Amino acid sequence: MPRAFIILLDSFGLGASEDAKKYGDLGADTLRHIAQYCTQGKADKEGVRKGPLHLPNLSRLGLNAAAEISSGSPVPGLATDIPIEGLYGCAQELSLGKDTPSGHWEIAGVPVYFDWGYFPPEYPSFPDDLIEDFVTRANIPGILGNRHASGTEIIAELGEEHERTGKPIVYTSGDSVFQIAAHEKSFGLEKLYELCSIARELVNEFNVGRVIARPFIGTPGKYVRTGNRRDYSVLPPEPTLLDKIVEKGNQVISIGKVSDIYAHQGISKSVKADGNMALFDAFLKEASTAPDNSLVFVNLVDFDMLYGHRRDVIGYAKALEDFDKRLPEFEKIMKPGDFAVITADHGCDPTFPGSDHTREHIPVIAFGPGIKPGPVGVRKTFSDIGQSIAKHLGLAPLKNGKSFL
Repeated sequence: MPRAFIILLDSFGLGASEDAKKYGDLGADTLRHIAQYCTQGKADKEGVRKGPLHLPNLSRLGLNAAAEISSGSPVPGLATDIPIEGLYGCAQELSLGKDTPSGHWEIAGVPVYFDWGYFPPEYPSFPDDLIEDFVTRANIPGILGNRHASGTEIIAELGEEHERTGKPIVYTSGDSVFQIAAHEKSFGLEKLYELCSIARELVNEFNVGRVIARPFIGTPGKYVRTGNRRDYSVLPPEPTLLDKIVEKGNQVISIGKVSDIYAHQGISKSVKADGNMALFDAFLKEASTAPDNSLVFVNLVDFDMLYGHRRDVIGYAKALEDFDKRLPEFEKIMKPGDFAVITADHGCDPTFPGSDHTREHIPVIAFGPGIKPGPVGVRKTFSDIGQSIAKHLGLAPLKNGKSFL
């Protein structure tokens, strides 16, 4: 009986898409630029990168061939002379913007054709009325931040003042987000979640995609974010692939932030974990016991959160190699009738100026027992992934997308 799996490498782009210039991202190419950086032997915080990017399992499944489809040439350093065992290609985004919800929803068959609301980079980023309402309803002495910022940097800068005053750190970015950072111990995790629920109601009129709780622990100079992040997303505008699976009485098992991104709609079970390897451990556990006709969907967030946004090229490269080494563990537990797709939700080229997402093609790497390998070309929408999974699971066709099966 069929089962389906989505392994989403958050931010793993395969090269600027046709409309990248519109978004200021012409020339972005997450995979290629990481690979090129690795061949140059540049130093990072822990020393010098030695040797090219090594992704034998992803290459075996078709990653380098997919990159060539996207950008016209293979990626330097990645294998090109091995038999390919998967379906391979890339997909163009139809949705407006380059946000996390847009990418996830479009994969599940629901492109976003409306404009998200964004807050300007100039200080103060948030309207006075919004902050006044937030402070009053939350019963807090005020806020800190109120600007575009890197989460780790603004926590390092304002964390001590936050603990002293009880004012949460509120900031945004190039995404459609309202982010709130607070210390888990001195401020309280549940209190932070309550503030995010209040903010979620208040930012609806601004058409903001997500409110994100960003808890941290530690002491001044040694603050670290924890795995208790929570995303408060708006609902997708239409039923998604996930809804269709659940409506049929089958299961959708979410690993990581997936359930948050779909506002917990179309989710049967939600499993949380902190860090890519812990998330992959949870994925393997759920994949080994997932019932027939189910979808197991994991988001490996570190690629985006720890390496893409922070422009840590060497860290991104190592995270890719760590993931690649573990892929055979999943392949060993796959059963006849299983179908898996490795993909992404947008790009976040760590060599590109700024710290925002980049408008890129995403990989479409599909494999499983009985899946005949070969190219699937440039897909016109991320929804082709959802449509292919719907076909594999015997569901009625989704409204958007064309199956590559």
